[in-house]
Amino acid sequence: MSSSPTDASIVAVSMPQMGISVAEGTILEWRKRPGDWVEADETICDVSTDKVDVEIPSPASGRLERILVEPGETVSVGTPLAEVDTAAAPGEAHPEESPEAHRAEPPEVDRSRFYSPVVRRVAEEHGIDLEQVEGTGVGGRVRKVDLMHFLENGAAKKERGEPEVREERPLHTESPYQGEPQPAASAEDLIGPTRRERMSPMREQIARHMLDSRRNSAHCTTIVEVDFSRVADQRQDLRETMARRGVNLTYLAFVAREAVAALERHPVLNASLDGEEIVYHDQVNLGIAVALENGLIVPVIRQAERLSLEGLAAAIGDLATRAREKRLHPDEVQGGTFTITNPGQFGAVLATPIINQPQVAILDLEAIVKRAVVVERDGDEAIAIRPMSYLCMSWDHRALDGAEAARFLAEMRTGLEEGGSA
Repeated sequence: MSSSPTDASIVAVSMPQMGISVAEGTILEWRKRPGDWVEADETICDVSTDKVDVEIPSPASGRLERILVEPGETVSVGTPLAEVDTAAAPGEAHPEESPEAHRAEPPEVDRSRFYSPVVRRVAEEHGIDLEQVEGTGVGGRVRKVDLMHFLENGAAKKERGEPEVREERPLHTESPYQGEPQPAASAEDLIGPTRRERMSPMREQIARHMLDSRRNSAHCTTIVEVDFSRVADQRQDLRETMARRGVNLTYLAFVAREAVAALERHPVLNASLDGEEIVYHDQVNLGIAVALENGLIVPVIRQAERLSLEGLAAAIGDLATRAREKRLHPDEVQGGTFTITNPGQFGAVLATPIINQPQVAILDLEAIVKRAVVVERDGDEAIAIRPMSYLCMSWDHRALDGAEAARFLAEMRTGLEEGGSA
């Protein structure tokens, strides 16, 4: 006969911390159901954040007693997701499956008044009494989708006693061409057929992160033009040798190398903001933005200053591959001190990227294209065709000024145009 779980035998499965800028995560799927046996470190559910999709392991062996957060719900770091009964034995029947359970069903737990941190935050922002919101979750729990439906239907305005505002639409408008009344077209008629899709959890997280960055940082962008002729020559000389060692030598690796070197000379850009303090980092943890099918992720190359050109190229290729295959570890998407993004690979020629908080700058590599430029030859000026690109850097005016940003980019340009060292 199975025994009732005690408080001492119950272990909580909580939303883990997955980076200093990750405050919450969304449950994608439960791999186990209540009553299932789980081993310690066995995957129990999948969680999505704006950084990465991760598998959450069970902290202990036992029987999954309860699931507290449903798929699709977003909760803060540290929120209990489920409970595991460590006093249970493998193969032991769950109380709900025992004969006693069929004879006397325990009363259903009323979780309708349990509110996730996200639900409470939205309700506070809009002044909503959650007691008035009908929940569709387990046990009648109010989910975020219920709250948004409540807001969209205008029930919140009625609750606060605000008058309902109805748009007055004229029945007819005069046609300037025919001089006779015509039915007024609705916005839907003018736009044509549409379809609506809810944002994915990753898209929602990215949206919040980018909006927070725009609100919190004093964004400025500085741009320099770079002649990549010598980089192209050097890449041509080294590419085949590195390919035999399994390394794809890209232009991005050259830019990363020069960025790391310049960051060591300009530590104000290898920094982050914490309230009214600027935190200067001793090592360069270089974030490389990777485009996914449904979003963006920024894996981090730790201590990039220790890597050669080939080491950087290998690290960039490895992280990008594993990011697209969703094989990154949580610690590989946190702790970055400076970020490089590369929309140029898709043909973009100019951009103003948004800073990846809490960093103070982000560098953007645009497409390298052949253009006619003026060059000096033996003291004379001439027109030549050169592979050219723009380096665009957005930076936080709270932490530095335009002169420092311009000096940083000028040094990068010099390093790239002079070829650098392998």
